[in-house]
Amino acid sequence: MSQVSYEQRDRVAYIQFSDPDRGNPINQSFVDELGIAIRQARTDDVHVVVLSSAGRAFSFGGDIQAFAATDDVDHMIDDLAESLHRQVSELHRINAIVVSVVSGTAAGAGVALAASADIVLAAESAKFTLAYTKIGLSPDGGSSLLISSIGLHRALRLALLNPVLSAKDAQAAGFVSEVHPDDELGTAVEKVVRTLRSGSRSAQVAAKRLFRETATPSEETALRRETLSIRACASGPDGVEGVAAFLAKRAPEYPSSR
Repeated sequence: MSQVSYEQRDRVAYIQFSDPDRGNPINQSFVDELGIAIRQARTDDVHVVVLSSAGRAFSFGGDIQAFAATDDVDHMIDDLAESLHRQVSELHRINAIVVSVVSGTAAGAGVALAASADIVLAAESAKFTLAYTKIGLSPDGGSSLLISSIGLHRALRLALLNPVLSAKDAQAAGFVSEVHPDDELGTAVEKVVRTLRSGSRSAQVAAKRLFRETATPSEETALRRETLSIRACASGPDGVEGVAAFLAKRAPEYPSSR
C-alpha cells in the first residue's frame, strides 16, 4: 500500500497515513487502503488501534485536485464519501480502542478522521480547521458527529466561520483529549497505549459502546445525510466555483451569494 501503512505489535495496530509529500490527501485509493488496514486490525484481533501520519500534516482532507479533474463529480463524491463513512463507522465499531495522533495540520475530513478515534492526542503545533464551506462544500467524514463532542454552536462556528484551532483550542472545545510538546508526543502515545493494554479490553470496549451509542444513536443516518449533502454541493455551481477558486488560489465568487 502506498498511502496507508500497517504494522501490528503486541496486539496494537499502527495505521499510518504515508503520503507526506501531498499532505496525506483523502481520495478513493487512500480510503480503500485505510479499509484494508482496518480489516487487518480486525483479523489480528488487536486491543488498540493507533492512527498517525507521516510528514507535515495529519491530513489536508479531500483531494481537491481529484475533484476538479473528474468528469463526474456527482458519482465520485458519492462513492468517496460513502467509502470514507464506512471506515469511520468501522473505527467506531471495532472491538478495540482507537487512538489518533495529530501532528501538523488536520483539515476538512482530516479533522473528522482524527475525531473518529476514542482518544485524540495532539502535538502543541497541531492545527485543526474544517474549511469545507470555504470552497462551497458541506462537511462530511463524520464532521456532523462533532456535535456530540463539542455542542451545536461550537460545531456551527467550525463549519461556518472556518477558524483554525490550535491544539489547545481543540482541547478546550472538547475533541482533543491531550496536548503534548511536539518532541514528547511519541512518549505520550506509548504511555496511553501501555495504559490501555494493561487494562481490561472487554470493559474498555463495553464503555466505548455505551458512550458512543448514547452520544450518537443515529450515526449511520447522520453519515448518509452528509454524503447526500456534499454530493449536492460538489456538483452545484457554488461547489464548482469553490474548487476552481481554491486551485487557482483566488477568492471565490459564489453564484448563490450574488
